[in-house]
Order: sequence, then structure tokens, then C-alpha cells
Amino acid sequence: MQRDFLAAGGFEMRLINYALTLVLCLSLAILPALGTEGFPKTIVDSANRTLIIDEPVERIVPMVAWSYEPLYILGAHEKIIGAEKGSKDQYSYLTGMADKPVIGTYKELDYEKVIELKPDLVIVQPKFITEVDQKLSPLGITVVCLPFNQLDMFDKELKTLAEMLGPEEEARAEEFIAWKQGSLDALQSKVEGIDAKVKVYGEWSDTPWYTGSKLSGMDEVITMAGGFNIAGPLNSEGNLSMRYPTVDAEWVLKENPEVIIFPAFDYFTGYLQTDSSNSTKYIEEAKIRSGLNGTDAAENDRLYVIDAYLIEAARGFIGAQYLAKWLYPELFEDLNPEEIHQEYFESWLGVPYKGIWAYPLAE
Repeated sequence: MQRDFLAAGGFEMRLINYALTLVLCLSLAILPALGTEGFPKTIVDSANRTLIIDEPVERIVPMVAWSYEPLYILGAHEKIIGAEKGSKDQYSYLTGMADKPVIGTYKELDYEKVIELKPDLVIVQPKFITEVDQKLSPLGITVVCLPFNQLDMFDKELKTLAEMLGPEEEARAEEFIAWKQGSLDALQSKVEGIDAKVKVYGEWSDTPWYTGSKLSGMDEVITMAGGFNIAGPLNSEGNLSMRYPTVDAEWVLKENPEVIIFPAFDYFTGYLQTDSSNSTKYIEEAKIRSGLNGTDAAENDRLYVIDAYLIEAARGFIGAQYLAKWLYPELFEDLNPEEIHQEYFESWLGVPYKGIWAYPLAE
């Protein structure tokens, strides 16, 4: 009897053990498929490529200069494991950037260094996507195209980047977009009522007669500020390859802009800039340059220098605030672009606000 009981008990124990083993095996089989909560994810990048992201991205190499601020906005700067040389220099003031190893330039990636760093993700521009993808994808490195250089695409690209990082970054993306939209709504509510738009000519400070037409950041910011970009119609069909045309003195004089802006770089503006004398000299020389000296802008002292990072990418909406104040000083008497810019630096980039970003400031 005791032997029968023990035999029966042994059979029951074996049955229980088998059942537990089966449950464990099934669990182990299911878990990889489930992955981290919300992963794997399918995303579509700005080159219209479909990518599968198996788990949250933790190690990032941004090859695109405009992608650094978005990563800081999302609170993901600690995930940057290598920096493009120009961006490391440009953003030396951001937390941790000085310590990032250089991975080449935006034009020429140091593939050996990138492979050594073992990134999960490399962010590239459209024109480099094929080359970089062919070299890194076979090694299990995800290559994504997110240029962050068109204002109308910025929110979508920020959300795509956040999706690859995780729920905290996704929430922060939504929070930033809502904050940005609040300042834009206030701007647009006044701009919409403007009938006679101020004519604006934009020229990159380092290349005379090099301007921005439709689909350029320059055109988007001018339009956002309620101005009329005189170079916009040069690309009426919206061809990406034509968004930065070169014009000449005769054409500018004929179009006769009322305001001229010069998007500039470190020599004139930037976080570490404390002296406006270079900007002052540049504006004075521009006023007497053939092709500009006969315009309404030159005659009425309405020439301005603005940092290039306020024309393209993440801060274009702030650039529009400075420009709106220049174009319509009475309408935007209560607007303070410096306050918005300061909040952006302190709340989203996590550093104190300083530097010269636009000159001269509208009173």
C-alpha cells in the first residue's frame, strides 16, 4: 500500500515537474518575441525606409549636425557615444560634449572608430544614407536618416527619434512640441492678420548672393515671421536641389528688399560670442555693397545678423520670433525672443543661456 502511494505520489510529482518545465520553456520562447515593453517597433525614417527596432537604442553616433539638439531636448545626450568633429566644436558648451570621441566629419565618417564604439544607431543625412548603410548594417548597426533640417519635418523626426529610444523620451518629445507650439500659436495669431508683408532677402554671411528659396529653412522662418521671402518664387516647383540658389546684385536691387538678414556662424554669433563688433562692421560694409546699397533695407538701416542655428532645424521657431520683431516692431512690441530663447536653453538643453544670437536686437 505504501509502495503504491509512493509510486502514485512520484507520478504526480513527475507530472507537476513536467508541467512546470513546459511552462518555463514556453515563457522563454515568448519573452524574446515580446522584448522590452513596446518593442520591437517599426519606424519609417525620412528617406522613407522601414526599419525594425528590436529594443530601446542606448548607444548613438549622430553624423548629422542638426541632430544633437534634438537628442538633448529628449534628455538622451548621455546616449551619444561619439560626435562629428564640427558638432563637437560647435556644441562644446553642452553637457558632456567635450568628452565625446570624434567619429569623423559629417562628410566623411571614420568607420573604424564607429565600429570600435559599437553603436546601436547611426544618424545620417539623405545623401550619405546608401554608403553608410551598406558599410554598417551588415555589422548589426542600425542606420537611420533623420536630417532635422526642415522645419515642417522637425516634429515628425523628433517623434521618430523618441520612438527608438523609449517611453520617457516619447513623453518628453510631446512635451517639447506642445511648448514650442504654444509660442508659435501666439506668433501666428498676429501674423495671420498682416496684409502687406515686408519683403525680406536672406543671404548666408560667408557666401555673398547665396540665398534660400522655397523648402529652405530661411524661407520657412521668413514666412513663419509674416514676411515675404523675395527668393521664394525662384523655386516655385518646390525642388529640393533648388532650395539654395545663387542670385546677383542686379537681381537683389530689382527686387528691392525692405529687410535683409544674414544667417551667420561663430565669427559673428554663438554661445561663446561676447563682442558684437564683428557684426557691426559686417552690417556697415553690407550697406555700401553694390546691389545692396540702393535697397530700402540699406536706406532705412534694416540689416540684421542672426545665428544660422536660428534659421535651420530645432530653433527655427525661435528665429522666427526675432525676425517678427524686426519686421513688425509695433505689432510685436510685447514679444521678447530672448526670454523664449533662454527658456529653450535652460529647460531643454540644460545649460545657462548666454552669447550673442541676433544683432542688433529690436527694442
